[in-house]
Amino acid sequence: MKLSIAAPAVAAALLNVALTAQPAQAAYPERPVTVVVGYSAGGATDVIARLVSQKLAVQMGQPFIVENRPGANGNIATEYVANAKKDGHTILFGGSNNVTNSSLYKKLPFDFKNDFVPVGMVSLLPNILVVHPSVPVASVSELVQYAKDNPGKLNFATSGVGSSQHLSGSLFNTMAGIDITHIPYKGSAPAVSDFLGGHVEVMFDNAPSALPNVKAGKSRALGVTSATRSQAAPEIPPISESGLEGYDISAWLGYFVTSGVDSTIAERLNTEIGKALADPEVRAKLLSMSTEPMTGDLEQIRDFVNAEEEKWSKAVQASGAQLD
Repeated sequence: MKLSIAAPAVAAALLNVALTAQPAQAAYPERPVTVVVGYSAGGATDVIARLVSQKLAVQMGQPFIVENRPGANGNIATEYVANAKKDGHTILFGGSNNVTNSSLYKKLPFDFKNDFVPVGMVSLLPNILVVHPSVPVASVSELVQYAKDNPGKLNFATSGVGSSQHLSGSLFNTMAGIDITHIPYKGSAPAVSDFLGGHVEVMFDNAPSALPNVKAGKSRALGVTSATRSQAAPEIPPISESGLEGYDISAWLGYFVTSGVDSTIAERLNTEIGKALADPEVRAKLLSMSTEPMTGDLEQIRDFVNAEEEKWSKAVQASGAQLD
């Protein structure tokens, strides 16, 4: 079964289903639910978590309180939730960073695949392959040829080792047979700053950050890292359509509970998250942030996460990245 990007018609159907669903396990939640985010307040992950969690609070009659526990690419937050009481009142807002960490870190104090259960996808965040205007290329194929003709000349900036930006670039290098040098920064802000200043020529920047600079003429978009065109930027072709067939790598976000949480709670959360994402106002806000709402039942999202873990594992292996 395949997880889907929620189109407006699908969202409307999901809303109707959610509204007619039986009020199973009405006792849950019995008290406020803590939603743990592995990144600082104000970032894209935090903003999206708060947007959807506020809607869940209205729907489910209890506060959904976002708690930020940043550090170690989300591992600090994940460990905290792994050790919490398994009653569904402490849940993780995580995503692709978690499946990446399973391969990136030599040792973790938890087993993400076995210790957590996905209960609702929220959004897909593709990266955009952009080049500085000084680079004389206008397409992915031209960039690949330019890199082959000018070995060692191009560099790509990222927010750090093991980030979706880094792995997007590493996979691109591997599939294209080129070697654009990776320049890791301590966060997206300094990476973007140096890129816009022309100190680094290439980025696989996340869509919310990249698109405003593209529209302002400060950078040139060549392709999107997702397998299909992004609703946020339908005019940008997928990299997979530009000579790198099969290229597909995007960050994503969703809710997870710990293994051992009653299955009826997981089902209730899945239904309510689907209902929240079907709300026109929530959808509009997500799309305005250049992120695409995602939907799926429990089986679909489990299969999706398993497939993503395999995909990101290969990307980490190709990058050669390893962290303690």
